[in-house]
Amino acid sequence: MFRYTCLNPIAQTGLDGFSENYEKTEELNDADAILVRSAKMHEMELPNSVCAIARAGAGVNNIPLGKYADQGIVVFNTPGANANGVKELVFAGMLLAARDIIGGANWTKSQAENPDVTAAAEKEKKKFAGTELLGKKLGIIGLGAIGVKVANAATHLGMDVYGYDPYISVDAAWNLSRNIHHINDVEDIYRQCDYITIHVPLLDSTKKMINSDAIAKMKDGVVILNFARDLLVDEEAVLAAIDAGKVHRYVSDFPNPTTVGKTGVIVTPHLGASTAESEENCAVMAVKELRNFLENGNIKNSVNYPNCDLGICESASRLAICHKNVKGMISRFTDVLADTNIHNMSNASKGDFAYTLLDLDSAVSPKELAQVEAIEGVLKVRVVK
Repeated sequence: MFRYTCLNPIAQTGLDGFSENYEKTEELNDADAILVRSAKMHEMELPNSVCAIARAGAGVNNIPLGKYADQGIVVFNTPGANANGVKELVFAGMLLAARDIIGGANWTKSQAENPDVTAAAEKEKKKFAGTELLGKKLGIIGLGAIGVKVANAATHLGMDVYGYDPYISVDAAWNLSRNIHHINDVEDIYRQCDYITIHVPLLDSTKKMINSDAIAKMKDGVVILNFARDLLVDEEAVLAAIDAGKVHRYVSDFPNPTTVGKTGVIVTPHLGASTAESEENCAVMAVKELRNFLENGNIKNSVNYPNCDLGICESASRLAICHKNVKGMISRFTDVLADTNIHNMSNASKGDFAYTLLDLDSAVSPKELAQVEAIEGVLKVRVVK
């Protein structure tokens, strides 16, 4: 029996994916696994029983990945599960920036008591006139699950689409429309595009990548859209560019004191993945990841450990080992298990951490298990079967 706990409400559609071998608990100290959305975990101390965390969403800024990796806790996210919801909001953002829909709607609301509102609207509507998306150049920085969907959909609106991603995956490349201009230098997007939308993870290398230098290279009247992370953009620089007339609009899904209420800025309250469909998709994927890990030891879509897969566990026993990525670990494992036939194994590494799965012809003895756990660099050992 496995026990899981939820730090946030998780869509029931996802939780229904657990079998009768799973039990929900409200007590963290009883849990083998955790499901989370936005709860802040940086100050949380987890019991040794917890071996996995699944974030029902893509971003993991609320989870201390390195700290938990050191404890042998595998952290999963759900890339692509909310991609369509974010994609649709990106287009809403482009339309709001292209045409002053918000200004027009607010003006109309203010005329609730005006009996001549129809005539007044005909006089006032020119104040809210805008432009169309057809024929405009859209630059997409980051061609992951969301970026690819935005790119492909934009072509159907008649936009001229430019995509930049030096690390594009094979799957993303296959899914990308042939009508997309794949750009090798992000500065070409800065120079050419009327709309620029960013869809990259927040890393040290991407923090404030849209800065004053990047903005200076952009076309006058550019629209910048940020539905990824607010820290990807130097928002002070964007506000200065709006005041100077360089940037027409900045559209962000991340409210903060810097941008809220500022002229030329459209901010939504982090609505990107806030659809019933996205929440259900994320929950379903998160549960599948946890089940595959808990039942088979397999890792897919972890953000702090490598992917590693030995399929369904059909051997007499399977051992899962989270450990430091240092030389000689495999030989130490096999030395301890010298009296047991290892008929299949898989090992993978990711940065400072590694993961090993061993399929054995007989059960691991308590003595052998203790010896593996005692190896320097081993962080957590789990008998999957």
